[in-house]
Amino acid sequence: MSNPWPGEGSWPGENPWPGGDPEPLTPRHEPLSPRHRIPPDPYRPRDEDDDADEPTPGRRWPRRLRRTVVVLLAVVLVGAASTYGWAWSQLNNDVDLAKVEDRPVPGKGTNYLIVGSDSRDGLSQDDKKNLHTGSAEGRRTDSMMVLHTGAHGATMVSLPRDSWVTLPPFTYPMTGKRPGPSKNKLNAAFSLGGPELLVRTIEYNTGLRIDHYAEIGFAGFVNVVDSVGGVRMCLDKPVKDKKSGADLKAGCQMLDGRQALAFVRQRHQEANGDLGRSQNQQKFLAALAKRAAQPDQVFVPWKSLPTVGAGLDTLIVDKDTDLRTLVSLFEAMKRVAGGSGNRLNVPVANRSFATSKGDALKWDEKRAKWLFERLRNDQPVGRRG
Repeated sequence: MSNPWPGEGSWPGENPWPGGDPEPLTPRHEPLSPRHRIPPDPYRPRDEDDDADEPTPGRRWPRRLRRTVVVLLAVVLVGAASTYGWAWSQLNNDVDLAKVEDRPVPGKGTNYLIVGSDSRDGLSQDDKKNLHTGSAEGRRTDSMMVLHTGAHGATMVSLPRDSWVTLPPFTYPMTGKRPGPSKNKLNAAFSLGGPELLVRTIEYNTGLRIDHYAEIGFAGFVNVVDSVGGVRMCLDKPVKDKKSGADLKAGCQMLDGRQALAFVRQRHQEANGDLGRSQNQQKFLAALAKRAAQPDQVFVPWKSLPTVGAGLDTLIVDKDTDLRTLVSLFEAMKRVAGGSGNRLNVPVANRSFATSKGDALKWDEKRAKWLFERLRNDQPVGRRG
């Protein structure tokens, strides 16, 4: 009987091949690359693992989406960088705090002096008429606020312009004369000696060292409000004032630049006079910061550029202020607007204090001293909002 063919009739453990194991066959071709693979039979039922190695349109979409987002972010960042680069060159660094005399030692935290002036620069005759600003030359202070930032958050303190304070010795630039200390209203310091004397007077009466100065006039204020599309304000009662031109109804409403300027300037119907106006100015400034911080304003270059440009039209700052400083100031104002900071008025003992310059606001010296000492040492001052 003949031997079986190799592989036939063999038992486990037997070697059917003469001479031992056969040599393994060498493939005649390299394995096919994915691009050369034979496409699957469209009529064969598909298994769950058939798509494991092949990307599908559904899987490519997230990658396309990511690329689209990256491109859009790049466009936004380039636009924002262009906006802020342009803005940097537009800053008006006119105020030299190094010229301020006899300054207090630096405290803890940072103090910004925010000034609203009645400068008519940038206003036409029609603008002055429509805004009820009058035509006075030069500039005077309409509002003054100290914004303190530190370890315990942000605190904004209004200093009413009719505050009865001591003007320290100062060499007046126009005459060269140097009178001794004298009593006057706070806004007289600005009229007599400009920003430098105003800073000197505030430091002299509060003990706070002012680190940065920012001032905006009527035109800049109106333009900023209009550039953000108005600011929403809720009023407890109607506001009607002939001198400022305010004519607002009670309830919530959007104020444009003209209406906003009238609102922050009016005081004759306020029960607390200049003190009430300071409270309105704080309230509006916080609402403006909140509106300008909304994403549709900050992250869209063609919207943020007009906003920045509108503010720079009449913005005057100190020589050490740059855009990073203004961003820090803005962030602090935003915290106050969001309720995580304090809005305060300087404590007042007498709202109708008779003086040689007319009625003035007399500070409560004991409480005011306590407040400013707390701020100088960067300590909590009490209530929020």
